[in-house]
Amino acid sequence: MRRLVVLRHAKSAWPEGVPDYRRPLNDRGRRDAPAVGRWLADNVEEIDLALVSPATRTRQTWELAAAELTAVPPTTFDEQLYGEGAESILTVLRSVPEDARTVLLIGHNPDLEDVVETLTGTRPEFKTSALAVLSWPGKRLTTAARSSNLLLTETIRG
Repeated sequence: MRRLVVLRHAKSAWPEGVPDYRRPLNDRGRRDAPAVGRWLADNVEEIDLALVSPATRTRQTWELAAAELTAVPPTTFDEQLYGEGAESILTVLRSVPEDARTVLLIGHNPDLEDVVETLTGTRPEFKTSALAVLSWPGKRLTTAARSSNLLLTETIRG
């Protein structure tokens, strides 16, 4: 069984003059991100790989969430996860090594909603700090398309 944990970054600030890519988390986001990490620690046995958008708010979400884990998985920051669209994200996911059985993806909307809809046929609402866990049999993500079961969609709040 393979798992994909899809997580939208925690709540970000909108400081004047700061480009979207560099927007940091706000106070609520800095509270919510560790709560996400605690949820992951309690509900996801082992994460083999984290794929994270390199935007400031996604990096900060991951740093705060990862601090709550007993073991931090290898992490890849990939530009294709920042605003490049669902197909770009799916391309990244298809390149994940077969031995990575559970993958955490941290990114942005609407791309994350589009990815989950493409894979499952169901479009969840991803507010900040929301996550979904998808699982499917098989070795590759391509075996998941439209046959995955969306196991969970939950909003985490600190």
